[in-house]
Amino acid sequence: MDPTTDNAGKTGDQGTARASLEALRAEIAKAVVGQDPAVTGLVVALLCRGHVLLEGVPGVAKTLLVRTLASALELDTKRVQFTPDLMPSDVTGSLVYDTRTAEFSFQPGPVFTNLLLADEINRTPPKTQSSLLEAMEERQVTVDGTPRPLPEPFLVAATQNPVEYEGTYPLPEAQLDRFLLKLTIPLPSRQDEIDVLTRHAEGFDPRDLHAAGVRPVAGPADLEAARAAVAKTAISPEITAYVVDICRATRESPSLALGVSPRGATALLATARAWAWLTGRDYVIPDDVKALALPTLRHRVQLRPEAEMEGVTADSVINAILAHAPVPR
Repeated sequence: MDPTTDNAGKTGDQGTARASLEALRAEIAKAVVGQDPAVTGLVVALLCRGHVLLEGVPGVAKTLLVRTLASALELDTKRVQFTPDLMPSDVTGSLVYDTRTAEFSFQPGPVFTNLLLADEINRTPPKTQSSLLEAMEERQVTVDGTPRPLPEPFLVAATQNPVEYEGTYPLPEAQLDRFLLKLTIPLPSRQDEIDVLTRHAEGFDPRDLHAAGVRPVAGPADLEAARAAVAKTAISPEITAYVVDICRATRESPSLALGVSPRGATALLATARAWAWLTGRDYVIPDDVKALALPTLRHRVQLRPEAEMEGVTADSVINAILAHAPVPR
């Protein structure tokens, strides 16, 4: 994914919001090198009120990416390291007895933030993983029968290691389906890695984003204006049918044991719409759907064991479906 910029037709708050969100890429590049697609994916998720699963080997700046995004958007962020002994209350918060008042009061957990970084989410048991389900879907936390709304905006950015499975608890399909996007964070190119090392040699400290020159370039008001504009982005019946055909094809693929659900089709339509607006259009085209198909659908399908043994991947199946699905004119 690599959005282009089209300044034509920018007016009022919507134009300002788009310009601010486009400026995020340059601001985040002050701290994170060569991760434009992931930056764009996180912005799309914020526009769609969705959540993101980040997959990459340790050391590719997943944590730094989320922290820098929060700083550039002037949003609050918290990080939770998911471990086998983590309890649900460590995420959501709990009732604490106050000896002064002789009453129980609610102590909010780290989930009460704008951007929650759930680091190595697959290292904690399903009971704790499920503590995020209500927060992700309902945007609230219920403790002792009392629902407590989460701040707005709210995004969960969960990370997982794609190569180390010992001592992990794979995310169930129901929870995977709650993530709007699954973004793969690749190892940097040779030149990008040289740039990273050069910055560190010159004194860059990833723990001090202010010293790196990262400043807020957008805020919650820009996000709200952008979401309103995305909601007005036109979708033709032909595009809707195109999305449905792609998703239905995954259910009929001989390589897949599980295809994309209607929730996944809705997600693809939403992300394509946000992408269209980011690229400067007020209508969705087939290329928008194609651009977001992999990150939106790859975690919503399940390969058959025999296909997996033959080296088939979710991405290759989705790419083959995109290549054969009739494109509306």
